[in-house]
Amino acid sequence: MVPSGQLSPASFPTGAPCPAEIDTLTLGDLAPGPGWRRPVLLERELLVLTTGGHGTAEVDFRALPCRPGTLLRVHAGQVLRCSGAHLDATVVRWRADALRGLDVDPDAIPTWLQLAGEDEDAVITEVSQLSVDCQRHRGVPAARALLRHQLAVLLIRLALLPTDRPAPRAETATFHRLCREIERGYQHTRRVEDYADRLGCSVRTLTRACLAVTGRSAKQVVDERVALQASRLLAATDEPIARIGRRLGFSEPTNFGRFFTREVGVSPGAFRAAREQPVPGPVIRPRRPADPLTGAGPA
Repeated sequence: MVPSGQLSPASFPTGAPCPAEIDTLTLGDLAPGPGWRRPVLLERELLVLTTGGHGTAEVDFRALPCRPGTLLRVHAGQVLRCSGAHLDATVVRWRADALRGLDVDPDAIPTWLQLAGEDEDAVITEVSQLSVDCQRHRGVPAARALLRHQLAVLLIRLALLPTDRPAPRAETATFHRLCREIERGYQHTRRVEDYADRLGCSVRTLTRACLAVTGRSAKQVVDERVALQASRLLAATDEPIARIGRRLGFSEPTNFGRFFTREVGVSPGAFRAAREQPVPGPVIRPRRPADPLTGAGPA
């Protein structure tokens, strides 16, 4: 997914190291404060490999169980929040352009995987070696190719693991094209007609594809993506609510408030207040758009 939005100064994890093109760190290095009181809005691509303990990670407000061997694929622009006092993990982090020119698709990896057996051993070995080389060769220009290829091998191995992903359907390609176009344009338009014009097809074609893959209309898919971005910014930044609305194409704060309340079920202010509660605490979950890879809708 295309990274969306910029972090406000309050959103950056305090004390986190300045990331290189590819680096590794601990889960605690990502925390925006003690106890993960609020989510962190991510600027870079992540793999999170749980190495110890049990807990829960929220990726875009979806709760995912974590135990040793759990691997999470988190995209730049998503929000992450973790709970579990004894949850340890190694994080592999990279810039989106770090894999340019390599034959690898980082988006082929599902959000959640539970590794086991030989697959788990192989992934742990590759993550461990990448972590060692990131530390050993930090700042060495000649090591860039080594780290890029190590990351590519890791991602390819993960993409080859068997999953429960459904078989492609005829409408899936159209749905994927729409998702990519929404990522480029959701801050500027929520009109399905505009996306149909850009893709050279009819509104009916887009709606048919979305209904087939997700069970929801094209308009719902667009609106859910806008609501998700609003939820990310409300939960992980201190940006004023009116400014968030303007960034998402709402000229009036009241229009943004009505839209968000309709999509999420509470006002923007109430959503922000609930997300700032300590973990565990009251959780208000926005409706999430369908996964552009699987077509899976909100849990």
